[in-house]
Amino acid sequence: MENGQKEKKFISLVVYLHNVEDYVKYFLNAVIPVCEEHFQEFEIVCVDDGCSDATIEVLKDYLEENKVRAMVNVIHMSFFHGLESAMNAGRDIAIGDFVFEFDDIFVDYDPDMILKTYEKLMEGNDIVAARSKGKVRFSSRVFYALYNSTSRTKGKIGPETFRVVSRRAINRIKSMGQYIPYRKAVYMNCGLKTATLEYESRDREARVKNKIVTSERTSLALDSFIYFTNVLERVSMILCGVFLIISVGMGVYLIIDAFNGQKLVEGWLSTMGFLALGFFGVFALLTIILKYLSVILNLIFKQQRYLIADIEKVVKR
Repeated sequence: MENGQKEKKFISLVVYLHNVEDYVKYFLNAVIPVCEEHFQEFEIVCVDDGCSDATIEVLKDYLEENKVRAMVNVIHMSFFHGLESAMNAGRDIAIGDFVFEFDDIFVDYDPDMILKTYEKLMEGNDIVAARSKGKVRFSSRVFYALYNSTSRTKGKIGPETFRVVSRRAINRIKSMGQYIPYRKAVYMNCGLKTATLEYESRDREARVKNKIVTSERTSLALDSFIYFTNVLERVSMILCGVFLIISVGMGVYLIIDAFNGQKLVEGWLSTMGFLALGFFGVFALLTIILKYLSVILNLIFKQQRYLIADIEKVVKR
């Protein structure tokens, strides 16, 4: 931005909140000054995903004490939905030309990174993510490696801290008419230009300290494999091939022994051959079923699934 002029584009900050009362003020102190300094207009959309602590009270107190000028809305989900559904709701409510998505409020980056991702977006990208060079869980590395190697599309995903998405990208996703179970994967495979910026983490353990429930991450990982990869089909086909090879091997073995005049244990070869052919048939059928299920899933998950209890306008302009 030249000569200290503020950017005229309207931006939205969608922030996920779930029992993070100890971090709210720190996050807002880091993010709001950057937005006030560089953007003429911006809004904050906070998604209250079933907070049971004082997160929302701390948020309101901060906004009142600091007389924040931005428009602030709090989306109260009807119950705990989990990260993806809650953030889908927040993104759908946001009205900005560009939408920042903060999946958590653990700030391990220099606040200017927010501006850098926006400037990268202005270079012709539609989705720009920020990624820490810090420590990544072993389980996460395994997940990304397996996901990227079995994905049905070319887009590769990885660990991200936050991202900014253009309105064109959001409209593209909505025009596809599909439920978004894993935003990161859909964004990377929507056909628009993407980029990722890396930064040196100020707290290399921040990503590990994230309080999001482990079971939710595990469930999301399993769902993502079903939605976006063919890993189950591959496993089924491999097992199918293995049992087919065993069956063929049994037949070859039988023919060789027949020509050599050797006598086998009665019933052994026929039993093993039957079992091998049986398993081959089971896994062949399973492969077909999995293929049909993948088609059915694409048809079922075409409507958004979340319930909002209330939208509270905390700060009015």
